Amino acid sequence: MIDRQPTDLPQWTAEAKDKLNSIPFFVRSQARNRIEAVARSQALETITADLVEQVRLQFGQ
Repeated sequence: MIDRQPTDLPQWTAEAKDKLNSIPFFVRSQARNRIEAVARSQALETITADLVEQVRLQFGQ
């Protein structure tokens, strides 16, 4: 298990959380990890609905 610090994770907008919650539960945690990894790689502090959609399209979900 990865020991994450709250400051390591980007903040999610309400709209981004809604989009994440629309992803089937059995892949949601994997999607969350992938979205957060993309946000960190782009040095983003906030995850938006647009980023969630971008990652979803990029990985074909």
